[in-house]
Amino acid sequence: MKQYCDVLIIGAGPAGLCAASVFVNTNVQVIVLERDPFLGGQLLKQTHMFFGSKEQYAGTRGFEISNILQESVLQANNIHFFKDTVAAGYYPEDGFMLALEQDQKLHHIYFKKVIVATGASEKALIFENNDMPGIFGAGAVQTLMNMYGVAPGKEVIMVGSGNIGLIVSYQLLQAGVPVKCIIEAAPVVGGYFVHAAKIRRMQVPILLQTTVRKAFGKQSLEGIEMVSLDENWQEIPGTERIESCDTLCLAVGLSPLSELLSHMQCETKYVPALGGSVALRNQRMQCTNKDVYIAGDVAGIEEASSAMLEGYIAGVSIAEDLQIATPEHMTLLQKSSQFLQSMRSGPMGEKICSGLQKVEESNV
Repeated sequence: MKQYCDVLIIGAGPAGLCAASVFVNTNVQVIVLERDPFLGGQLLKQTHMFFGSKEQYAGTRGFEISNILQESVLQANNIHFFKDTVAAGYYPEDGFMLALEQDQKLHHIYFKKVIVATGASEKALIFENNDMPGIFGAGAVQTLMNMYGVAPGKEVIMVGSGNIGLIVSYQLLQAGVPVKCIIEAAPVVGGYFVHAAKIRRMQVPILLQTTVRKAFGKQSLEGIEMVSLDENWQEIPGTERIESCDTLCLAVGLSPLSELLSHMQCETKYVPALGGSVALRNQRMQCTNKDVYIAGDVAGIEEASSAMLEGYIAGVSIAEDLQIATPEHMTLLQKSSQFLQSMRSGPMGEKICSGLQKVEESNV
């Protein structure tokens, strides 16, 4: 089967949905691909209320934001969604064609412009027996609890004190699942103070400069051996101790899913501050392949609010290229760029800004 569209959007998370919304009430034919059977991406797992401004849905829970973003695009006759669909390969010699897999069949989509909003994958942690049943990524734990109502275990140890680790720990506690402690290899808590304060008020210790040495158990996880680290991140002999648990949740960071961008002949660069390999782009979110745009975590690991703003920017930039941009589009572009700059202006944004300086090329 062959499909044709003006704009292809890969990923229907916050970035992809916001990008698609730009083309509502236009004659631009848009196809949105999503590998999952549902739309909304990570928003569906997020039961906590968002920070930020009213425009970025402050005070609204993530899954409710997903419903808001879907409302307009699902009613648009020119925007079509392919769920349970995986982008399998890019073939520029065939006129910007993407191969995709759906229902165990191979299909082809031809397009003029593409927005890659594929998001990110969870990073792993290397230790003995790290593949034992009972060891989960934080995203898997959120999926079990918040989407299917299933407790991952009866006694959890969290690894990682970034915002994800802190938020998922709090969600576990709210669900009645005990969190014995949070382990953090760094000398400081990585997430926002407000999240850490909630955890400490619930008397969950956050053990800094500590990591997992090995996991043990017969058929599944029964406990872990942890060890303290010195200022050079080296294990301190004699500090090993055993802690029982049936669930180990790893919240040790995300990596942009940028492999498809390399396939699309976009120049990429490894930037630790952005989470891994990301595509070079300009401030319009346009890559070195001029027909390819990016938005969301695939462009660098940030908050969902940033992903939404980048989605708007990428969408309006393509609307400009297709010469269908309206004054309302340009106002949206200006506001989104200003909000994004404001969000990155605080202390927590310094790391992101330093990474962006390495990939935002004015001559892209």
